[in-house]
Amino acid sequence: MTLVSGTMVFFVIWWVILFMVLPFGVSIEKNPKKGFATSAPKNPKIGKKFFITTVLTAFVWGVIHFIMINHWIRFS
Repeated sequence: MTLVSGTMVFFVIWWVILFMVLPFGVSIEKNPKKGFATSAPKNPKIGKKFFITTVLTAFVWGVIHFIMINHWIRFS
């Protein structure tokens, strides 16, 4: 896997995992202030979710890289 293809695989996996992690721990404000969406999350904790996403992505990417290095599956 080249540097560019490895980076692109990491990027795609990161986005997929981010969309899986985003709904966890979301609570909606019961009485939102005027002008705010009624469906807006109270405290989205986006920094924590980015960190969790990055850690999970590194693990998944590492497994994929290990499989490709050992030629168990070839993509090219």
